[in-house]
Amino acid sequence: MISNPAEKYRRLPVVDLPDRQWPSRTIDRPPVWLATDLRDGNQALFEPMNRDRKMRLFRELVRIGFKEIEVGFPATSQIDFDVVRELIEDGHVPADVTPMVMTQIREDLIARTVESLRGAPRAIVHLYNATAPVWRKVVFGMSVPQVMQLVERHVLYLKRLTDAAPQTQWILQYSPETFCMTELEVALEACNTAIRAWDAGPQRPVIVNLPTTVEVTTANVFADQIEWMHRHLERRAHVVLSVHPHNDRGTGVASAEQALMAGAERIEGCLFGNGERSGNVDLVTLALNLYTHGVHPGLDFSEIASIARIAEECTSVPIHPRHPYVGDLVFTAFSGSHQDAIKKGFAAQAEDGPWQVPYLPIDPKDLGRTYDSIVRVNSQSGKGGIASLLERDHGVVMPRRMQVEFSAIVQKAADASEAEVSGSMLWALFEQTYLAPAVDPEGSLVYRGHRLFDDPAGQGIELDLVIDARPCRVRGVGTGPLEATVHALGTTLRVDSFEERSLGQGAEASALAIVEMAMRGVNGTRFGVGRNVNTLTALVQAVISAVARLKAESSGTAAVRTGRMPACL
Repeated sequence: MISNPAEKYRRLPVVDLPDRQWPSRTIDRPPVWLATDLRDGNQALFEPMNRDRKMRLFRELVRIGFKEIEVGFPATSQIDFDVVRELIEDGHVPADVTPMVMTQIREDLIARTVESLRGAPRAIVHLYNATAPVWRKVVFGMSVPQVMQLVERHVLYLKRLTDAAPQTQWILQYSPETFCMTELEVALEACNTAIRAWDAGPQRPVIVNLPTTVEVTTANVFADQIEWMHRHLERRAHVVLSVHPHNDRGTGVASAEQALMAGAERIEGCLFGNGERSGNVDLVTLALNLYTHGVHPGLDFSEIASIARIAEECTSVPIHPRHPYVGDLVFTAFSGSHQDAIKKGFAAQAEDGPWQVPYLPIDPKDLGRTYDSIVRVNSQSGKGGIASLLERDHGVVMPRRMQVEFSAIVQKAADASEAEVSGSMLWALFEQTYLAPAVDPEGSLVYRGHRLFDDPAGQGIELDLVIDARPCRVRGVGTGPLEATVHALGTTLRVDSFEERSLGQGAEASALAIVEMAMRGVNGTRFGVGRNVNTLTALVQAVISAVARLKAESSGTAAVRTGRMPACL
């Protein structure tokens, strides 16, 4: 890169519009949408779509709800010409959908274009020519008056051809290509020349389309340009003001939104912004931005994953996993703080209330997505996300201190694997950590059964265990089963908390018991979990699970000799 880019790159002038109105406006209705996937998007492909893929994508655009669809460049592509003829002759175009075709302003190309549309009830013919200074001087060698003569001659030629085919309702669309780099007075003269030549009026609508053929300014400057044109166009009541933003600076969506605020009524773009160079405006993002502000776009994206797969298959262009609203990971949080906020947001979200879930600007279910992949676990995840997955997938609600304990275990596993921890891996870790210690045949403290008995001092219990591979029975008495179980296992144990929850409903529901315990000589506490259809059995297993984990932190079989574990009967 050069040290002083100002020596090489010329800044375009800003628009002199001190009384601009667009910054104070809001978008309260959707624009007219035109999908250019079959033309602009198709031109940008390594391998342009064949007839079958074009037809499939056309049907999908109709299903989504587009009422204007650019179906190709029939004057320069035989496939496009054949597709246009098939759409018309075989009745694939619904009565409320208008096809559009594009051509440069050259008489032979215009004639071929009109021929492709023969028999269509309604059609838009899109004429364009470049108007910016560098194109006028370097590419075409034309003066401004010569450019205006070119526009007038070819619009009049189109008018003669279309007047000779009155069975079709013809609409002219004129684009001063490279509008955003053209002097506003020159762009206005070109558009007004086309409007006059077409004789725009109540029965002769015209679309004036203003493209950022190569995006070269910030979005606010483009909005100024659109508002200036909106104020100065002739026969404005009979003109639909359209924009076709590209994305060379990465602000195609912003340019489109601000253009709508500045007076544009129609937007051209592709579903996922697939156009030349950096692409054009992404219609899915633009439409769903409106939706999240309470404005229905009039397009149906309720099965967004299906739309994405069809677009990928037709274009062979993959959609980025972080693509707004659509990407496979766009509703996924790995960050611990994000996961915690999302979990709390879902808990607080009222079913019939306004959507207010942190980090999720739209309800994924509105797009046909589930909540299954919102929280996922890797080495960056925190206790909130882990807890959320266990609660969602298995109904396990962990106390907060247990979340802290288990998240450290998960983090260690994630660091070791250097990969995402799947839901099944997470559950396997939970089982291995909390459920296996009490029942694993290879464990150092294993539960085999229990028997309650009455005792003058309270509730008695006899535990059938395996301690360090030796069968063992121990007894304890307490004010209830929990205290009796703890007393049976040793005098150095302490219960800090205990919770019981139900997993599932009906006859097959099981009980989940969670206990937090401490053992003299072991720093901190450990949690234990028991799961059984019998509530008491789950309780006993939870205590044994916690003690087995504490025992693993102590000195093994020496714990029995020092009194930390009981002697067998």
